[in-house]
Amino acid sequence: MSIDRLREMLPEYAKDLRLNLSSLIANPEGMTDQQLWGTFVASACAAGEPTVIAAAIEQARAHISDEAVTAAKAAAAIMSMNNVYYRFVHLAGNKDYSQMPAKLRMNVIANPGVDKQDFELWSLAVSAINGCGMCIDSHERQLVKAGLAKETIQHAVRIAAVVRAVAATLAAEAAAQSYTAN
Repeated sequence: MSIDRLREMLPEYAKDLRLNLSSLIANPEGMTDQQLWGTFVASACAAGEPTVIAAAIEQARAHISDEAVTAAKAAAAIMSMNNVYYRFVHLAGNKDYSQMPAKLRMNVIANPGVDKQDFELWSLAVSAINGCGMCIDSHERQLVKAGLAKETIQHAVRIAAVVRAVAATLAAEAAAQSYTAN
């Protein structure tokens, strides 16, 4: 399964998604291969659709190391937890929660096994998918502080948006086919 095959699976009404997938890969906005493909993997894992995950991982393995693929999956895993917790802290009316320690293990953030900036970028993409404003702000601030161009940051979020939309579209199509088959 490749990104090309994934594009072919999209229905005609999702033509814009097919075009966006192509342009995101062809014009990486200054991203390294590791940043680009790690963002695809982390976003696919966060989106949770098995076909999209398989395509992203297979394509990524042609461009980045197994360690980078694992780190991208780790970014999706840890941010899935953090995004729920910190979105609660941010949205809760009682601000006492923001003064309390999280008491959640997050060791992978300190030692992700890849360049810290890349892990931050993947964490930002996952946080965008999961809608955690507090995490988005935190990771974006770290990336800007590290000198990453805003265009590169924006590109990672565009990847997250398109990957999430592709996952939702394929899941909807599968559900519709399942429903009509019954």
